[in-house]
Formats: sequence, C-alpha cells, structure tokens
Amino acid sequence: MEAQDPRGNHAHSTTRQSRNFAESALGMVSTRSFPAIVGTADMMLKSANVYLVGYEKIGSGYCTAVVRGGLSDVRIAVEVGAQTAEQFGQLISKSIISRPLANLDAVLPIGSRLAQLMEQRGYSRLSNQAIGLIETRGFPAMVGAADAMLKSADVQLAAYETVGAGLCTAIIRGRVSDVASPSKLACTKQSGLANSMR
Repeated sequence: MEAQDPRGNHAHSTTRQSRNFAESALGMVSTRSFPAIVGTADMMLKSANVYLVGYEKIGSGYCTAVVRGGLSDVRIAVEVGAQTAEQFGQLISKSIISRPLANLDAVLPIGSRLAQLMEQRGYSRLSNQAIGLIETRGFPAMVGAADAMLKSADVQLAAYETVGAGLCTAIIRGRVSDVASPSKLACTKQSGLANSMR
C-alpha cells in the first residue's frame, strides 16, 4: 500500500510499517548533538531498507535515532549511522535488538506508537527541500544565527530544537544552493556547528 503526498510523490504508508514492527529488528544510534542525529538518521535511511520511527531526546544534548526493519538492513543502517556520527565526532552508542518483545514496543517510543504519531504530522510544502542546521550554545546565539541565515538566502526557518546542555539548533529548508550558503554565513557569524545536507 503506497500513499501519495500533495505533490503526487509516493511515500511508504506508516500504517503498513507499524503492522510489520512485531517481526522487525530495532536499531538505535545515539549522539550528543541534534545536527549529528539528523545527519546520522539521514545516512541510516539512505544505506538500507529501514524505517525511521523517530528520535528520542533525553537531555544534556543526547539524541537517539530509532529505526526498524529486517535484521540485516538494521545492522547495515546502524553501522553506517555509527560511522556518520563518528565523522561528526558525536557518537555515544549504538544498539541492535533482533526481535524486541511486544512490551517494549507498547511502552517505549521504538515502534508502532511513535510511527502513528509521526503519521498524524502529515505533509508540509517544505518536506521535499534541502535541510540546513546550525547548532549553537544558548538561545540568543541561535536566534542570531537564524536571522543571519534568513537574510542571506531564499530559505525558510522550519523549526528549532533544544536538546539540553544549552544546545539549540535552528532548522532551515530551501533549495540545496540556498541552504548551503546561509549555513556557512551563520557559522562564521555565530559560534556553533553548521551542517547542510540533501
């Protein structure tokens, strides 16, 4: 069963994914940075046939990407994710559980419950655009960085995340060429880590 977004693009149905979670493996990679977890999750999804069921923030900057799929695909995704997190210098841990018990899925945000919440969010006109992230220490620095990015190119501020330990991340969306330039500019104007990806 395939669903279509408003632009006619096909996307896997989250409902189908959640039915299959009972027989699927669980993979997790943890970092200490929101941009690092976004880059890590992106590479995990590109490397294997897995579904991102979400991410978990536990404070002090720690974030975990949670994927589900067949065991071999989850192993590949977790290894690629761990390598990516190491490139960011932010890898904390990685874990694979071949068949988690149903009680874990019912209580923890590792499967069906989280996938259903993600499905309710739906499609945004920004969904198919490049993403740019800048992580700063402190909210004022993030506001200044976001302002610099918005003024330097045709991008939109999509959201922001705080993950504890004073780390704040501005998330911008736009064309790849527009996202790369303001991220670099904001990085030179504010202290923080910039990352842009396709």
